[in-house]
Amino acid sequence: MNDSSPTRPAPVLDIWCELQCPDCRSALDDIRALRARYGDRLELRLRHFPLEKHKHAFAAAQAAEEAAEQGQGWPYVEAVLARVEELDRRGEPFLVEVAGELGLDAEEFDTALVDGRHILIVDADQAEGKAIGVTGTPTYVIGGERLDGGKSQEGLRERIEEIADRLLAEQG
Repeated sequence: MNDSSPTRPAPVLDIWCELQCPDCRSALDDIRALRARYGDRLELRLRHFPLEKHKHAFAAAQAAEEAAEQGQGWPYVEAVLARVEELDRRGEPFLVEVAGELGLDAEEFDTALVDGRHILIVDADQAEGKAIGVTGTPTYVIGGERLDGGKSQEGLRERIEEIADRLLAEQG
């Protein structure tokens, strides 16, 4: 890097999410708006918090990790969340089908779901979520503050923007 100005890492917004969760689907508009407003200045990080009441959520979290590995993490997450009811009904075959629709290696998805190569990441996210008090999805963590979107999304994007703006201003 020849750039003489030191680059500081972007503030991170952790989004604790579950791909079979209708509330997470509702949060997509906020996530898109945040991405549009901040671009690379704010790192949006998907964190997995599959809920036991949703039987395909754990597989969906693993599939999202495979999509990220194939370079299409967010597009995959958005595509699955947009069709939560279909995931409810069809489970893993649906997850593989969405991968194919996005031009990803669907066979590799199938294999990843069978061999469980992403289970440790999902387990680690879930354990960390529980440790910091995440109880439902979506939950956002930015600048050390936890915002619970599972009960209501009302005003959350504004609060996230306030914190992000403050963190960016502090970076100077």
